[in-house]
Amino acid sequence: MQLHNLKDETQQVSFVEAVKTGLGRNQGVFFPESLSPIQDIDALLDLDFVSRSSKILSHLIGDELPADTVAQMVQNAFNFDVKLVEVEKDIYCLELFHGPTLAFKDFGGRFMAECLAQFNQGEKVTILTATSGDTGAAVAHAFYNKPNIDVVILYPKGKISLAQQKLFTTLGNNIHCYAVDGSFDDCQSMVKQAFLDDEVKQKLGLNSANSINISRLVAQVCYYFEAIAQLPKEQRSKAHISVPSGNFGNVCAAMIGAVLGMPVAKLSATTNQNDTVPRFLQSKEWAPNDTLESLSNAMDVSKPNNWPRVQFMLDNKWFSYDDFYSSCVGEEETKEVMKKIHQTGYIAEPHTAIAYQGLKENLADGSAGIFLATAHPAKFKDSVEEILDIELPMPKPLADALANECLAEDINFDYQLLRTELLNKLA
Repeated sequence: MQLHNLKDETQQVSFVEAVKTGLGRNQGVFFPESLSPIQDIDALLDLDFVSRSSKILSHLIGDELPADTVAQMVQNAFNFDVKLVEVEKDIYCLELFHGPTLAFKDFGGRFMAECLAQFNQGEKVTILTATSGDTGAAVAHAFYNKPNIDVVILYPKGKISLAQQKLFTTLGNNIHCYAVDGSFDDCQSMVKQAFLDDEVKQKLGLNSANSINISRLVAQVCYYFEAIAQLPKEQRSKAHISVPSGNFGNVCAAMIGAVLGMPVAKLSATTNQNDTVPRFLQSKEWAPNDTLESLSNAMDVSKPNNWPRVQFMLDNKWFSYDDFYSSCVGEEETKEVMKKIHQTGYIAEPHTAIAYQGLKENLADGSAGIFLATAHPAKFKDSVEEILDIELPMPKPLADALANECLAEDINFDYQLLRTELLNKLA
């Protein structure tokens, strides 16, 4: 799999190099120069999830890894369900919260861990990542007690739910967590500074597990094929998928699936009030505002790292701008949509409600609509219970985590402080 840096065309790397490097020069993200469609999509859709995912990932990665190695990695990583649930007539929810940390990032986090286990060769690795909620948990659990790997997680203090926080701040050992006095974008800024710091990069063996890492991104392609496979065959060619979007990695994966040949008629990347992309598509001006705190906190991103990949595919006509939609859903509307969905008998947390609304706004008559549930409602227990006036049972992974002590350290939004801390602790 040949990839190039979208900010520096001269930097060309293999899949293995891209996974180990994370970010390219000038903080550019790696992406394939071309993608070839998969032949006989119908036969592919007839396979079970693990077998199909192995073929998709082997196709993307190419000859850098033997097919049987990829198959074993997939089997290890994807050992939980993906469910497509009909919520209304022809409207389906793709539930991606049946993994160990109850969020879609289990797929990418666990596959990335499998990749690094293959590529590491005993070298010291420090995974440095910012999280607005679910990335931290998925990465922490995927890499917990892995030999020669430390994980450093930065999160905005007081701005993610307690359940989300406890899933990664209670593990200890090789998982090091810092509550940053700032926003998610501030956390992300500190991560980017670290990757520009040659001494830190070299001494710690820095890698990122954010969705900028290509191994996480390709893993996410697989569950979109599963969604289409679970649809009635007569609905597959006119499916419309709506993705709640913060960093835009998830919708990027859906678009890659479409380029490979997955039958999808339309894509919606729906944001909360942090609406940089919806405004850009209207004005063609990139004008991020200050990040606003929202009920859908995992989407509180004003400068999405994965947008360059999405824009590359759109600008190069790999996917049509005409079939790509992006709108924003405000706070009050999010609450109203959650209540509306609840009337159908289904419980949606804020991110899921936003995806539902984005779908409903642009769904063509006679089309099947799929909206993503990226996290279990109980991860947002307080807001869901308050808005819907219900009591949610607490799944065991969350109940166990909530009972444990938070081991995170507080830190100011100051890269030099973080730098000193990491070099003293991990170098």
